[in-house]
Amino acid sequence: MLSAQTASSEFMKKLSALSGVSNVTKIEAAPNTGFSEKYVIKVKQNVDGDNADKGTFDQRVIVGFVGYDKPTVLVTEGYYADYALNPRYTEELCQMFKANLVFCEYRYFAESTPVPTNWDYMTVDNSLRDYHHVRQLLGQLFTGKWVSTGISKGGQTTMFYRATYPDDVDVSVSYVAPLNKAVEDGRHEKFLAKQVGTAEERQAILEAQQEFMKRKEACMPLFREYNKSHNYKYYISEEDVYDYSVLEYPFALWQWGTSVSGIPSADADNQTWFNYLMEIASPDYFAYPNHYMPFDVQAARELGYYGYDLKPIKKWTSLKKTKGYLKQIMLPDSLRDIKFDKALYKRTVKFLKQNDPKHIFIYGEIDPWSASGVCTWLDCKKKENMRVYVQPRGSHKARISNMPDDMKTEIIGRLMGWMGLADMMK
Repeated sequence: MLSAQTASSEFMKKLSALSGVSNVTKIEAAPNTGFSEKYVIKVKQNVDGDNADKGTFDQRVIVGFVGYDKPTVLVTEGYYADYALNPRYTEELCQMFKANLVFCEYRYFAESTPVPTNWDYMTVDNSLRDYHHVRQLLGQLFTGKWVSTGISKGGQTTMFYRATYPDDVDVSVSYVAPLNKAVEDGRHEKFLAKQVGTAEERQAILEAQQEFMKRKEACMPLFREYNKSHNYKYYISEEDVYDYSVLEYPFALWQWGTSVSGIPSADADNQTWFNYLMEIASPDYFAYPNHYMPFDVQAARELGYYGYDLKPIKKWTSLKKTKGYLKQIMLPDSLRDIKFDKALYKRTVKFLKQNDPKHIFIYGEIDPWSASGVCTWLDCKKKENMRVYVQPRGSHKARISNMPDDMKTEIIGRLMGWMGLADMMK
């Protein structure tokens, strides 16, 4: 996938000449992506905001080249950048706008991890400074309009980035982005219990949860063997992890739009029921070492998360409560004293209510993350620009490309107008 560069192109020379850019390596790009050249680079970033005294680290950035004066899509990825190395990878907005790609790996993930790793500096504001710096650097080469975008945590990041550096980009598109107000926000449990899907679907899921618990004793040997074969380790007992997997099951099922028709029949054997639970809510989510621990730190510190409703399985579980589970299950002892700060939530809500940036929000109707999305409170009726679109029966996979035709046409038309590309639609 990575290849040695024998003859440097004009673009590669300009990319390599940018201050703080190193390790410029050409990578493949499939012809249908639209990129004539594609590179992975390292950008030197400060560990702590503008304070270089705290040290630096290299952030991994993938750059796809179309043209200097073409639009540029800045992907504010919330996690790893590995998948952007795939030769076939592109972004639907890159295809739509025939745009350059600037894809940034989030700090503290994979190759963008500071050494030593001081978790005090794993903050949203520091991550936004990273993106701002990349925007300033690559803006020396790409002079067309810029659009920022991201999915899930990346969509959150797009939201926070626009609220903090409102003039960095011309347009923003956030996909399935929650905006949580607490470590356990509180809205997701009600959504799962009373709002999502149909009453019949919710009842089927409730009965499935209870069936998992009734079969727990029989399934525990299977669960222990499963953990052993995958080398999963936990901060709590395997018995409690099983119960948390059952609690996670409704959220995971709805998040990815899995049909309740896959629930095993009541007379199916224990192995079938166990396999089904592992398919929907695998315990790797609770295991350590967890590759998503940087996110867990941020969730505990300022991003927030969701809670669990213990009532459906209370009759069968030994769990007394679930409050505080994220720190107890996801974080080591050394990080469990992190306190949640609501300032980021308040700041973002204030910005979105008081301003009107060119910003599209995409949500899925049955995605539990939509319960804490801006779609629940952001009134766009008095806004000229900002728009929220909720895909009917859509999940966490909601994108512009799979929206209903009328919504898709409206979204694309609005984006093309903002980008000055309306003629491309004719």
